Amino acid sequence: MAARYQYETSPRKLEPEYGREKKNQKIKVVKDLPKQEIKISKEQKMRHRKATLLVLAIFAVLLTISYRNTQINEKFSEMQTLKTELASLQKENEQLQVTIENSLNLSNIEKQAKEKLGMQKLTNKQTVYVSLPKKDYIESATEKVEISDNKNWFEKFVDKLFNR
Repeated sequence: MAARYQYETSPRKLEPEYGREKKNQKIKVVKDLPKQEIKISKEQKMRHRKATLLVLAIFAVLLTISYRNTQINEKFSEMQTLKTELASLQKENEQLQVTIENSLNLSNIEKQAKEKLGMQKLTNKQTVYVSLPKKDYIESATEKVEISDNKNWFEKFVDKLFNR
């Protein structure tokens, strides 16, 4: 077959496929034929089973990943709510701490004592001095004091074993 060269810029037109058929040929009508049994080889059955198992395995892996992601999202949202709750509790704790520190102020205590309890400061007339002799009233122990507990025989045995 000789190569034909085209020297134009426009592409050449191809003849359609239907024009090549014989014009006098009649169209055949295909009637339904009884279905023939198609035999599938064992190799094809094994390939089909393997492909099915592979698709099921991929589906199971994707389902597992999706389930884990939902659990991670739930735990993350739970952690966020706990963090916000912790922050609010810490803020409340700090406010209570400030309130306690303010209530422990000596001027506030004195004010509360005067207003609520009707207390007054001592005057010099109300002050009484007590003199104590310098003798020491504490006596040193001369006897050994032993406290006896009511222990059963097993407790006494354990004490003897571990106290030596």
